[in-house]
Amino acid sequence: MEKISLAADRYLVADPAQKAMAMELYRSVCALPLVCPHGHVDPSLFADPAASFGSPADLFIIPDHYVTRMLYSQGIPLETLGVPGVDGQAAPGQGNLDHREVWRLFCENFHLFRGTPSGIWLADELATVFGIHEKPCAANAGRLYEQIAGKLCLPEFRPRALFERFNIEVLCTTDAATDTLEHHAAIRSSGWKGQVLPTFRPDALVNLGHPDWRAQVDHLSQVSGIDVVDFPTYLRALEQRREFFKHMGAKATDHAALTPATLVLSPPEAGRIFQHALRGDCLPGDAARFTAHMLVEMARMSIEDGLVMQLHPGALRDHNRQIFQRFGPDKGADIPLQTEYTRNLLPLLERFGSHPGLTLVLFTLDESTYSRELATLAGHYPALRLGPPWWFYDSLNGMARYFDQVMETAGIYNTAGFNDDTRAFCSIPARHDVWRRAAANWVAGLLVRRLVDEEDAFDIMHELAIGLAKRTYKL
Repeated sequence: MEKISLAADRYLVADPAQKAMAMELYRSVCALPLVCPHGHVDPSLFADPAASFGSPADLFIIPDHYVTRMLYSQGIPLETLGVPGVDGQAAPGQGNLDHREVWRLFCENFHLFRGTPSGIWLADELATVFGIHEKPCAANAGRLYEQIAGKLCLPEFRPRALFERFNIEVLCTTDAATDTLEHHAAIRSSGWKGQVLPTFRPDALVNLGHPDWRAQVDHLSQVSGIDVVDFPTYLRALEQRREFFKHMGAKATDHAALTPATLVLSPPEAGRIFQHALRGDCLPGDAARFTAHMLVEMARMSIEDGLVMQLHPGALRDHNRQIFQRFGPDKGADIPLQTEYTRNLLPLLERFGSHPGLTLVLFTLDESTYSRELATLAGHYPALRLGPPWWFYDSLNGMARYFDQVMETAGIYNTAGFNDDTRAFCSIPARHDVWRRAAANWVAGLLVRRLVDEEDAFDIMHELAIGLAKRTYKL
């Protein structure tokens, strides 16, 4: 069988002098704790000390849209990969699908991940977490399944145990604004020392076009104890939920939007749009204007309650409508759009861009904006920080482009360090390792060209590995 190769100097640059320096820089941070200020790991994994990851297919394949989208792109139906339908039940035609068959399909097609970030993460997970050093294929699929399944039954492979083994200092989840956070409460009351914090995400409440918007508003009334009948009560209910999240340990909010458009509406105009939405008769363009206004409101609330604000724009969600109708959102069919920040963010920045109480972390799926807009904006406005390469650019090459296009103009200390932004818990160490190695490549380049001295280089490495993230997110 072909072996998984995890060379000590993997992903480092080819030039011998720079590689030696990069290796020394990497070694200075490789054992530091992992700070994970933004991600999508399910907190229920840590609420019950006896919780497990389920089968190897449950862990590696079914919930990971990075994996399923690649397999789907080669004509493999999501039904055969165990992806549940919109009602949470088996998808049409799936029946009682054997997870061993799902795993076999994955192993047969493992070659599809060659040269991709997923390929790097998967190889690292198999070798480092599970001690498997042979590449999955059709011939060894059954044996590998049994090896992993056996380990997943052991106490040392339960989520809490791996959290501690991975040396995670803090892990932030992403939770709907109406979530009661019962899993977080269970974690806190259990006495376990692992730090798992919620993050406030109000997208379903601020996007008037969301299919469940009206039901979400009713749910907001229920969980906040505030009868939402107009725009002022709506704002008060959102503020109450933010306060509850903060009480439960939240450090940040998270906002997804088609564009980063911001807009300041007058109170009567915002109230008019909200009342139309309650009646189900929004006028054309009102939904986009309302979302733009609510981003400004959320910045105002962040100044008042101290929660860091994150903005993830520029993805056309659920591009494949057939997949969305059968399997729901987050199934790998979100596609980036060309995105403009300079004019779109101006109304928000005119009000709050220089306010010392706001930290707004910006992300992009349009790399052309890095040097043209985002680096220059963050290099000026005190409230702004640039998030790391996101989603499709969370890769070795994406990180190299980020360092080259952002740092000169924005400055290292106007960036937010790294976050893994993952649903795949066991990939977290691998993702941080790639970032730390990519950072070592870049800092070593500065050092060998004498742009920084050795003392500065090691300090920069520590900041990129852990310091910037802790400071940005107040961890």
